[in-house]
Amino acid sequence: MKAEVTGVEGTGVTGAKVTGVTCVEVIGGGFVARQAGRHFAARTSAPTATLVAAGVSDTAETSQECFGREERLIRRTAQRCREHDRTLVFLSSAAGGLYGREGEGREDGSPAPFSAYGRHKLAMERVVADSGARWLTLRLSHLVGTQQNAKQLVPSLVRQIRSGEVAVHRGASRDLLDVRHFLVVLDRLLALGVHGRVVNVASGTPVPAERLVAGVEERLGRRARRRFHDVPPETLRVSTRLMCSLVPEAREFGLGPDYPDGLLDRYIGAGAPDEGKTHPTEPSGGGTA
Repeated sequence: MKAEVTGVEGTGVTGAKVTGVTCVEVIGGGFVARQAGRHFAARTSAPTATLVAAGVSDTAETSQECFGREERLIRRTAQRCREHDRTLVFLSSAAGGLYGREGEGREDGSPAPFSAYGRHKLAMERVVADSGARWLTLRLSHLVGTQQNAKQLVPSLVRQIRSGEVAVHRGASRDLLDVRHFLVVLDRLLALGVHGRVVNVASGTPVPAERLVAGVEERLGRRARRRFHDVPPETLRVSTRLMCSLVPEAREFGLGPDYPDGLLDRYIGAGAPDEGKTHPTEPSGGGTA
């Protein structure tokens, strides 16, 4: 699909309208690709950027076949971006699997991946940077929005809690970000012509797994039996300084300790848009807290 960015209406961000014209080719058919397709108004102008919203999205993935398939896609896309003078936008990860379990996750730091998924994403960042194409890498936290894959984090917790039993990774934490806010950041970075950079796109607020489960339960009005899995403690906090510096509009997202509660209110609380509507056949983004 191809689209043109003309603004960021409907995001809840005042004054974030982008006046520049950025045309984007979106590759993929999953949650992020669909959201990007709706956000960008389709036009016939030649795209100046290509968003790769496909590839490995499951943080528990270990398959070399899946990793190899994504690498081939990235290399092919980079070649086309070189040929057509486009910016290649690669979606990496801001999760602990790439940054490590503790400290501050900064773009200029030294990531310490502890999972196959994290090591793969870091390797793909290097492939993108060495491709010869103009590029922009965005390290994403757990995005939340309407019509997600049923196996992704929040929809999975909703389903499990409604079933009466929920898996809890005791010691883990998750950084949640509204997909609408991700799109504002992407929109603005492209309009500004930012490239050759790695940028975290996250809330900067880690939510302990047990708090997240309790928050979902509160909004559903029911409590589920816990099935605990102890994991090494995760205290990682993802830095949002660069994101907010490049995109000052991000300061209007309400980032801070109350941000996760507002997110759960929006997508799980009474009147949540498209609550319960999911796409069960997409690749998983990880479904346990």
